[in-house]
Amino acid sequence: QRQLVESGGGLVQAGGSLRLSCAVSGRTSSTYTLGWFRQAPGNAREFVALITSTGSSTMYADSVKGRFTISRDNAENTVYLQMNSLKPEDTATYYCAAGRITSQLSGAYTYWGPGTQVTVSS
Repeated sequence: QRQLVESGGGLVQAGGSLRLSCAVSGRTSSTYTLGWFRQAPGNAREFVALITSTGSSTMYADSVKGRFTISRDNAENTVYLQMNSLKPEDTATYYCAAGRITSQLSGAYTYWGPGTQVTVSS
């Protein structure tokens, strides 16, 4: 089993910043593509960002590009999402996911964390 646990969510004012962390269990976590997805009430789950197993490539949704940065520390088996210039529309539950295939599609990811809530006030 792979286990992922997100942390770092909370309430922040518009224009502020948060850094989400996701701890990935297992010594083979460095072989996985890691992604962040989010889901707001009444909306479908949407892709936010991904990073390949070695950190050599990243990809972002257009809605967050230039504001969010994904990174990973394979020695600590952790992936991060630095979120700057937050907007109320960023409010959602954020999920960390791991998969063997690099894809923006949620179905490509095998393991998921329980999520962490991010609320951005106006």
